[in-house]
Amino acid sequence: MRLVMRSLNDYLRQKRVDSGLSQLDVARELGYSSPQFVSNWERGLVSPPLETIAVLVDLYKIPSSEVVSKILDETRDYLEANLGRSKSKKSKGKKK
Repeated sequence: MRLVMRSLNDYLRQKRVDSGLSQLDVARELGYSSPQFVSNWERGLVSPPLETIAVLVDLYKIPSSEVVSKILDETRDYLEANLGRSKSKKSKGKKK
């Protein structure tokens, strides 16, 4: 199961736009041959690798603390929403 952080992706898209960079500009800066990688993050299909997030923080000139907070908040929300579901599925499968 992959955690895709919708709010983080929206945040990074907005910071890219605010920086005046195109998806192609960012892709080239990261060494990708196509802007599709950046597009996939921004559309919420996947999350960028953590190493890439570190580069984006520098490229977009954004505080790393903001990005860390977004990642932690979204991870917490995801876990809170899904841990209860996972536990209840296991309970239903047990015979008494």
